[in-house]
Amino acid sequence: MSKKRVVVGLSGGVDSSVTALLLKEQGYDVVGLFMKNWEDDDTDEYCPAKQDLIDAAAVADKIGIELEAVNFSKEYKERVFQNFLEEYQAGRTPNPDIFCNSEIKFKAFLDHAMGLGADLIATGHYAQVREKNGLFQLLKAEDGSKDQSYFLYRLNQLQLSKTLFPLGGLLKREVREIAHREGLVTAGKKDSTGICFIGERPFREFLNRYLPREPGEMQTPEGKVVGEHEGLMYYTLGQRQGLKIGGSRESNGEPWFVAGKDMQRNVLIVVQGHDHPLLCNDGLVASQLHWIAGEAPETHWVYAAKTRYRQPDAPCEIDRLEESETEIRFGQPQWAITPGQSAVVYESQVCLGGGIITRAV
Repeated sequence: MSKKRVVVGLSGGVDSSVTALLLKEQGYDVVGLFMKNWEDDDTDEYCPAKQDLIDAAAVADKIGIELEAVNFSKEYKERVFQNFLEEYQAGRTPNPDIFCNSEIKFKAFLDHAMGLGADLIATGHYAQVREKNGLFQLLKAEDGSKDQSYFLYRLNQLQLSKTLFPLGGLLKREVREIAHREGLVTAGKKDSTGICFIGERPFREFLNRYLPREPGEMQTPEGKVVGEHEGLMYYTLGQRQGLKIGGSRESNGEPWFVAGKDMQRNVLIVVQGHDHPLLCNDGLVASQLHWIAGEAPETHWVYAAKTRYRQPDAPCEIDRLEESETEIRFGQPQWAITPGQSAVVYESQVCLGGGIITRAV
């Protein structure tokens, strides 16, 4: 019987390196695939794709697997980056990593891998998949501080049925230990951050290349002008840094936060104090819904949800569920619910799916 062929997304980082190593040790026929998905201003300063490819090749050589490089720049621009720009232009704060996963890593990459004769694909994500009663479930990783199920909530049954997450049961510390023990060049490499596939770069300068800058007034909810913003697209709800407005005597110098955007008037609404009522809401409405099981969960049942990646799970219930949108109500007010971000719903360790936040309620 021939070995199952697994194509691993080999990025040149420690997580994907150890993923490939573990699968080889488990007896799979492993092939590495390096994805290049960004070509605009691809410089070593911000998007070290050349070094990443060199590192991926070194890991493949060390492990003893083939490595292929593939360019998905066109697909990335059309399916992910265009949406990213449209969302910012509309005053929302998108999460490109989520669509990068559903459209590139688990669609374009999956299709390419199947063309290479793969039975399965694998990535270095910290998450888990299990089959239960004929359905595939997405579970949180054992390492709660590294769990990436939030970014994977738009995956479907077919995608999960073809995917392995070998790191799901490991702690990050253990992954680094394995890489050091096996002498992989990526063992001490720092984790990548920044926009998916684009890398770390000065955000305003980057966005300004693609969208026109439109400065305007910063106002309090009562209409008092307290400063000038550089363009609504550069700000997100709950933002404190970079507003360049000081405190006032009346408020004892409490810090300012972004509380809203008036797109028609090009006005940024700012308030003082972390716990200002405009920053706290009991619920949200989400659209562009995606449920991993293929059907929506029950309403009026206690779930948990995150409205941003690093947030702790917050008890909630699905109050109203329609085909195009849903309303989620929380047990405690949530801070800075941000349109464009994703609300992701969990039942214990199982990620059920979610949607894009339209507004707080």
